[in-house]
Amino acid sequence: MAKDYFDFQQFRVYHDKCAMKVGTDGVLLGAWGSIGDARRVLDVGTGSGLIALMVAQRSPEARIDAIDVEESAVQQATENARISPFADRIVVKHADVREYECTEAYDAVFCNPPYYPEDTLPPDTGRALARNSALLPFSELVKAVGRLMAPKGVFSACLPMQAIDSFVTECLVHDLYPFRQCNVQTVARKQPKRVLVSFSFDRTLPLEITSIILQEGDKKSEAYLDLARGFYLEAE
Repeated sequence: MAKDYFDFQQFRVYHDKCAMKVGTDGVLLGAWGSIGDARRVLDVGTGSGLIALMVAQRSPEARIDAIDVEESAVQQATENARISPFADRIVVKHADVREYECTEAYDAVFCNPPYYPEDTLPPDTGRALARNSALLPFSELVKAVGRLMAPKGVFSACLPMQAIDSFVTECLVHDLYPFRQCNVQTVARKQPKRVLVSFSFDRTLPLEITSIILQEGDKKSEAYLDLARGFYLEAE
């Protein structure tokens, strides 16, 4: 029977009340996404609060606002933040990014966005809601990010490989340019399934493309463990 929580080195994440459980996509984005010297960070669609917690650990000076449209996710993320070592730096809010207003623009924005097209939804109802791109089209998400992000800010997302071209196209419409990309393969023999990508308003930054393989045999790869060092218990 699956546990209601997932333990990391510095915090525990309960995920029994929210649709999206702790998974590889969130861990990858939380560990890889661009932060720099960000002081204000926004986590869009926070779910359990996993990415907000990882960012708080990575950036001790950052204050993180974590938003979600699902009340159950807001309750879960609020509790996870409260019991973490970063409780004083994470604020969880019930909000839709399209209507969300901030008093000061964000230096970094993270989002593991909904990406299943309407006719290929996962079977679980809650998970379907969390992953239905029809509920938050890429165009509306990117428009909101462009409005909320500071001129020198960065926006990082995790997407399926088949969605990256359309997502980048939407970002370019709003003057957001990719400058980092990591193609994610589950095993060496398979084509990349996911892609991590970071955007900036600075169109002069060259695009750096790397790759990572997650599994070697029946274990997490050394590259994956190196990326997640400080988070996964087995990567201590």
